[in-house]
Amino acid sequence: MSQLDLAIEADVSARHISFLETGRARPSREMVMKLAEELEVPLRHRNRLLVSAGFAPVYPEREVRAPEMRVVREALDKILAGHEPYPALVVDAMWNLVAANSAAAMFMEGVPAELLKEPVNVMRLSLHPEAMGGRLLNLAEVRAHLLHQLRRQAEVSGNGRLAELHDELASYVYPGVDLNVAHVPGPADILIPLRIAAGDRVLSMFTTIATFGTPVDVTVSELAIETFWPSDEETAAAFHKGS
Repeated sequence: MSQLDLAIEADVSARHISFLETGRARPSREMVMKLAEELEVPLRHRNRLLVSAGFAPVYPEREVRAPEMRVVREALDKILAGHEPYPALVVDAMWNLVAANSAAAMFMEGVPAELLKEPVNVMRLSLHPEAMGGRLLNLAEVRAHLLHQLRRQAEVSGNGRLAELHDELASYVYPGVDLNVAHVPGPADILIPLRIAAGDRVLSMFTTIATFGTPVDVTVSELAIETFWPSDEETAAAFHKGS
């Protein structure tokens, strides 16, 4: 983004933006927050920007279980429960599991205890050969999508732990599986489903991800709600039968 583009978006002069960038001028706290808003900087990094500019951080970071987070927990609980009998879960910025409904237990079935130690990482569960990675019938295309998503997230956030997680997941070996299969969408395709082997059935699902709309708490800003939906009538019937 050019200095001029940023100046127009932030409604300040390009000269002032230039002076801030080169260190000839020092930004006020309000200017740091204004520019961070226009650049869509995550709240965690806005706090770092404020500190580096000589100001105290303004965005709190509370534990999900903190008393002040009661309304957030209640909203999450209602969303998770309301999505039954289909799976739904809540993850943090590292894709660690924060909460889940009872239907999401299907993702934990048969998974080694080592992978279920806190914090449980949803990305790791999705691709590990001894977890969902060993049950996905369209592993190659799902793996490619998830790794691309994780790599982009690591690059945008500058989070080295996400980059390490990406490298770990990319190193998994799946004997007998061709990971170089490129998915070419057909004329009837709408979404890439998760095709999961479940006993003698195949469950086909797609996902949606939701976030809080106006967070001013770092923790809340990093929470994501992932809901799973049946992509065919057989899968829907299987979930309703088991509910």
